[in-house]
Order: sequence, then structure tokens, then C-alpha cells
Amino acid sequence: MASTSDPPKPIRVWITPPGPNPWKTIFLLEELNLNYEIKSFRFDDVKKVPFIKINPNGRVPAIEDPNTNLTLWESGAINQYLIEQYDTENRLSYDTLIEKNLCNQYLHFQMSGQGPYFGQCGWFQHLHPEKIQSAIDRYANEIKRVLSVLETVLSAKFTDEQWLVGNKMTYADMAFVPWNFRLSEVLLQSWDEVFDGTPRVRAWHEKMVELPSWKRAMEHRARLMDGQGLQWNGVPKGIENFTEYEEKIQKGEIKYD
Repeated sequence: MASTSDPPKPIRVWITPPGPNPWKTIFLLEELNLNYEIKSFRFDDVKKVPFIKINPNGRVPAIEDPNTNLTLWESGAINQYLIEQYDTENRLSYDTLIEKNLCNQYLHFQMSGQGPYFGQCGWFQHLHPEKIQSAIDRYANEIKRVLSVLETVLSAKFTDEQWLVGNKMTYADMAFVPWNFRLSEVLLQSWDEVFDGTPRVRAWHEKMVELPSWKRAMEHRARLMDGQGLQWNGVPKGIENFTEYEEKIQKGEIKYD
């Protein structure tokens, strides 16, 4: 029998490397310095065995924690679990009533407001077989609206250390990084254009992408993407740009579920 002093067993994290959501969890695992192992597989297999037995919804990430015998999917639920189970010193969280619930509020805003709208914009911008400009415009406008909400929240802090809750970075702040990190690609805009009118959001984001934990996560991503024959933006190697990629999708040469 293992003793209580034995180090924790690695948490297995199931991911397909191109999308942002898996890196929300990897970022947190790195920042908490937890023992974990990545089970990386191709996006084509996300609705196939063995992963579909882990998550019947066929979406990544999912985790298996042998330390608690818990299998869990949905990135927000996973991150909340990691915080409650492993952030015992509240380095990235709070145990006070108001702050604890505000962190939960912003995590839910990320899951309901940021992720779906940003993802839909990316889909209609790059992956939908036909161009529907009204859909692209709708979701691009939602991106700007979400950024403006974050700008309002951060502007209300009146301090140099501007975080969503309290005076420190929490898991709620971190949850927004992976999708914001892809915005230039999603919107087909320069970073100056992406963050036009939201300077506090830009400063907040840029502080977090300079963290060693984020850089380590992106090193893992680059290695796994390369192993699957993918460029950093998810486009297969040998395809020069998104225009060529979109043409292949329209011709049915590349398909997405």
C-alpha cells in the first residue's frame, strides 16, 4: 500500500493539441506545478474509441486523476476541480466568500461568453465550407463586446496590479489566455487592431503570456503539433496559408465534424 508521503501520481490529460481549451488546463497544471502526463491524439479521433469512453461528448480536454479516481471532462469543471483539490494554499484562488464566488463568476463568463463566441468566429472565418459574412460579423462583434466587458472590469480596479478578482492572478484570469492568444488569427487582424480600445485587457493578457508556465505549455503544444504534421495555427504542413486551407475545405478535401 502506498504511504501518505508518496508523491502524487501523474494526472492524465487527454488533448488534441490545435484548439485553445486543452491549454487552459495545461496552463493551470503548469502554474500549480502539478505532476501530469499528456495523452495527445488527432482531432479526427475525438469521437472514436478510446476517447469517447472517457468523454461521451467527444470534446477535449478530459482528465483522469488516479489520486482521487476521478475522470472529468469540461475544461471549466476540470480547472475548478484542480483548484479545489490542489491549490491548498490559495495561490491562484481565494477562500473568502466574495472573492471565491467572483472567481467562479468570471470562469463561467469565460466558458459561456468568451469560448463559444470566439470559437464560432474562428469556425465561420476559416472552417465553414461557405463564407457567410453576416455570421462572421456577428461573432467578430461579440469578440469585441467580450473584450469591452473585460476592459470595464479591469478599469474599475484603479491599481497597477489589475486582475479580475482581488489583487492577484487567479485561475479565473488564466482561463481567458488561450482564446485571447489566438485572436489575431481568428479576426485576421494585427494585435494593435485586436486590442484597439481595450489597453487594460492587452496589458493583462501580455503579463500572463510572459509567465514561464504559459511558455512551457506552448512548448508542449509546438512539439505535439509538429508531431501531428501541423503548423502552429492548426493548418497542415505543406499548405501555405489560410486561403489555400479554406479552398481545400470548400472542395471537401479537408473535413471537420
